[in-house]
Amino acid sequence: MRIAVMGAGAIGANVGGMLTRAGYDVTLLDQWPAHVEAMKAHGLRLSGTCGDHTIPVRALHLCEAQAIRNPFDTIVVAVKSYDTDWATMFAVRFLRDSDGVILSFQNGMNDARVAAIAGTRRTLGCVVLFGAGLYEPGHALRTDPIVEGRVAFKIGELDGTRTDRARRLAEVVNHVALTEVTTNLTGERWSKLASNAMGNAIAGLSGYRTVELPGVPLVRRLEIHIAAEAVRVARAAGVDIKPIGDIAPQRYVDAAQGRGFGELDAEMARAVPPSTDEGRPSLLQDVLRGRRTEVEELNGYVASAGRRLGVPTPVNDAVVREMTRHTAGAFRPDPKHLEPLASALSE
Repeated sequence: MRIAVMGAGAIGANVGGMLTRAGYDVTLLDQWPAHVEAMKAHGLRLSGTCGDHTIPVRALHLCEAQAIRNPFDTIVVAVKSYDTDWATMFAVRFLRDSDGVILSFQNGMNDARVAAIAGTRRTLGCVVLFGAGLYEPGHALRTDPIVEGRVAFKIGELDGTRTDRARRLAEVVNHVALTEVTTNLTGERWSKLASNAMGNAIAGLSGYRTVELPGVPLVRRLEIHIAAEAVRVARAAGVDIKPIGDIAPQRYVDAAQGRGFGELDAEMARAVPPSTDEGRPSLLQDVLRGRRTEVEELNGYVASAGRRLGVPTPVNDAVVREMTRHTAGAFRPDPKHLEPLASALSE
């Protein structure tokens, strides 16, 4: 199987590196020049909970992709949500015509956007449930502990059918981390969207690392309300949203209305996040690097879907307002940035 990874960031580098190490024919395509040059010169270093490996990889700048002669069987799209359209259009020209597959390894709700360009027949989705970081060129790390039985990837067809190709792709990705096939990709996507909306922007505003978030009472209150809004919007859209982490979606809805809040709050405070001390939510990584964030594709997606469906989303609205009023590259995270969000809890 010839595989391309379009976007060798934290997730793409971990996936591409581990598949290369497993013996697959993998090409990494990325738009960060220093990262590509580091991989060309020294190989890709992977560290953290996956172990320490330096892997010789084939890495190309986007401008070098024109030299590709043989099409790929599978292309993993692992770019930021706001880059989905152009990245898919760029990548699909290198995909095998007959049975090639584009596989979205992204946060957010991008499967339909990928399918609109690549075609529904050639599009599958993958929900990513592990933590990763890319803090310097040529070096990615895995930040969540590897726990036996914990699923890291869920691959599914857009129409919810269980197919041989989904199973085959799951077997391939299983060389990176434990992978299963889902027949409810949309429900899994909404679960991950809720999880991202809870932690990513809060970390980006405050600077709290993954392991620090549960210890802050205001953060827990905000996360409960953010999740509750996402659950209500998903259900209004007719989605069977899956548990958020290990917590039933209805518990967030009830807690936001005052039923069982104390119990859920205490449970969240006690929970050990699946991350090492080095783990930072991806949106915080973007803020620290002065990059554009995905807040509009995460909390903003919940808010815009809520407006369309008539479901109020005051806390997600407030998160988007607070995050977007800061200019990329001219903003430093600080817990004080969470204070304006507190007023939205009573709306």
